Amino acid sequence: MYPIVKILHVIPSMDPTQGGLCQALRGIIAGLKDHDVHNEVVSLDNTGNHFFAADDFTVHALGKGKGPWSYNKRLLSWFLANLPYFDVVIIHGLWRYPGYALRKALNKMKKDTTGRLLPKLLIMPHGMLDPYFQKAKSRRLKAVRNAIYWKLVESELFHIADGLLFTCKAEASLASTTFTPYYPIREFIVGLGVDAPPAYSDRMKTAFYERCGRSFDGAPYLLFLSRIDEKKGVDLLIKAYADRLKDAEDKDSTSRDLPKLVIAGPGLDSPYGRKIQRLAAKDNLLERSIIFPGMLLDDAKWGAFYGCEAFVLPSHQENFGIAVVEALACGRPVLIADQVNIWREIESAGAGYVSPNTLEGATRLLSSWEQTDATQRQTLSRNAKAVYKKAFSPQLATHRLLYAISETLR
Repeated sequence: MYPIVKILHVIPSMDPTQGGLCQALRGIIAGLKDHDVHNEVVSLDNTGNHFFAADDFTVHALGKGKGPWSYNKRLLSWFLANLPYFDVVIIHGLWRYPGYALRKALNKMKKDTTGRLLPKLLIMPHGMLDPYFQKAKSRRLKAVRNAIYWKLVESELFHIADGLLFTCKAEASLASTTFTPYYPIREFIVGLGVDAPPAYSDRMKTAFYERCGRSFDGAPYLLFLSRIDEKKGVDLLIKAYADRLKDAEDKDSTSRDLPKLVIAGPGLDSPYGRKIQRLAAKDNLLERSIIFPGMLLDDAKWGAFYGCEAFVLPSHQENFGIAVVEALACGRPVLIADQVNIWREIESAGAGYVSPNTLEGATRLLSSWEQTDATQRQTLSRNAKAVYKKAFSPQLATHRLLYAISETLR
């Protein structure tokens, strides 16, 4: 039997356009709620933001954080006033002011003579300790900044924490190799559960088609659905797809035998997003074959998942891959790079194809899918649903997290 506890989740933002961090947190809270755990969130968002409308838990939105550090002058005093009401604090993500303010508040409370009990502190890095971020050529300045910040600030938070929460074994293993000193008190592999998708309905297909515009004729397609970011390997995907189109032309094969490519997600207006769109527009055939519907939500998102032949993500670094698991839950095979940390579970289950995060690897993913016949695709689809239920259900992740919390409180 697990203890009934009050948990405070600390996160820079609950805005879905900022990436999968807040989506992961919403899934965690949904699972814990079924076990009578009381959850509250403190975030650096403005109170009137529309994305709070669907949340059925308390969010203390203290106002937008300033700059890349997300500084907010209200946060420290809020912590000092409210931390005593919680049994456990879980901070999600690294490198921002909330972690610094939380450490400062806990240290101040330790020196307080009023006898207030301190909450237990757990850190969930969500992949932010992956060595990729220190080694990527495009992140050299940020890597130097993070190394200095780790020495001066972040390592102190880790060394007062009661435990670290990781989404998979690969994340925990990689995290231990990135920075020194690194001496966590305890580590827990809790996983990350993803809710089962809503049942398919025709309105989902309609919503998705509407987002794709008139250029989309309902042809078969492969789906990339994630943030449009260099880390995700979108440029590799487009170049590999262009190679497959050219190969089909050279062999006098009709390009209609190749599925179209839907690249969905926020970030099209960023410098990288504009670069990607220019890459896709370099010739008419490629431009006609790639669709950019932008960020998809609700029915449009599920319509994209249910309607695709397969989901593709040639990412250079992916801590977990919520969209990958959502595709599996919809019975869609996945074509992923071996830098997606859950690739071993997917490959061993026969739920898709895995290749290196290179242009050759991305090309191999696409050609492997083309060579997969209808019977094999049905098998991959069944395996996708099976591995979702076995490894990525929210119930399994929730019980692992409850175990970690109970052990920490013990």
